[in-house]
Amino acid sequence: MDNGAMLWDVFCRVIDNFGDIGVCWRLCADLAARGHRMRLWTDDASALDWMAPGARAGAWPGVQVQPWELLHHPVALRELECAAVWVEGFGCEIPEPFLAHFCGQDGAPPQAPSDAAECQPAWVNLEYLSAEAYVEKSHALASPVAHGPARGRGKYFYYPGFTPGTGGLLREPGLLQDRARFSDGHRRAFLLRHGLDWHGQVVLSLFCYEPPALMRLLQNLRDWNRPVALLVTDGRARAACTQLLGTGTQWGALQLVYLPAVSQADYDRLLWSCDLNFVRGEDSLVRAIWADRAFVWQIYPQDDGAHAAKLECFLGTVQAGARWREFHRLWNGLAGPEGAPQCAHAPSALDLTNWQRDASAARAQLLQMDDLGSQLVQFVQNKR
Repeated sequence: MDNGAMLWDVFCRVIDNFGDIGVCWRLCADLAARGHRMRLWTDDASALDWMAPGARAGAWPGVQVQPWELLHHPVALRELECAAVWVEGFGCEIPEPFLAHFCGQDGAPPQAPSDAAECQPAWVNLEYLSAEAYVEKSHALASPVAHGPARGRGKYFYYPGFTPGTGGLLREPGLLQDRARFSDGHRRAFLLRHGLDWHGQVVLSLFCYEPPALMRLLQNLRDWNRPVALLVTDGRARAACTQLLGTGTQWGALQLVYLPAVSQADYDRLLWSCDLNFVRGEDSLVRAIWADRAFVWQIYPQDDGAHAAKLECFLGTVQAGARWREFHRLWNGLAGPEGAPQCAHAPSALDLTNWQRDASAARAQLLQMDDLGSQLVQFVQNKR
């Protein structure tokens, strides 16, 4: 452990779809690999059993997974060392008993340091990922705490992002080297282990909600003039496909391979093994970017339609080509500028060559920025 290593408390409430715990776990694993000590507090750690096998049992050096209810338990709190950093994942609120203890208002100061006034962690609210203009304006702004046991202290808004004025994107040390070492032989072995005998067919992965254009896409792949395999992730993507097609695995030119829940490490390898990746939400988008493969993103749909502007901001930031933009709109059920129909195109619209070019250019642009872990460490060291 280097001299700059710190103890971090990362707080995560699982809302839906496990994206929140996925991002918080990646952050913990990333910083632990750099020598930091991480405590991940969560109200539902069950997804870690497949995301990061062994995590709950303490098999990951430097990371302790702790149950949320202990944050309310006075006796347990008195045994805790004061952390150097508090990270609230996606605006989840730290429980008041924890704050009261470490802010010295419960009559029982923390065990280390002995004086509660000396427990002054850098306090960060890790926000959602967006390419919208407000992100640069809001990134790293201070927010004084006006109420509750931590009244008078302050925390900072920390925004991941796609531009130099933001906190950047999660990218652990060694990821790019691992990607560069992933050969066709590794690809073939990985796909065979997951049920696909790869001999040159086009391979796609599907991680989605329930996109409006899914049936049209499946029909187009069925009728394509070359063999194509679609690797369908567990959960909502699988449910959406089986609702439309049943449980069959061959449909014309299209072979469907239904995957079990896979670890985060295997999900990276899945992205590396495919010619085109359909991804959703936040974490898989970032991993698709680093995979250096063509991808299509389904942004989380919002009832008020705000996701449309968010998608356009992202496409503009990465300078997506016209056909890539159009397919993104169609996949997300959004009309184009001229009111394009809300359905997918014929197979030729899967413009893998140009989309690969666009994705590689976006990746090269984003690699010019420091990663989120590096920036966050430097940020909290400066604040402390």
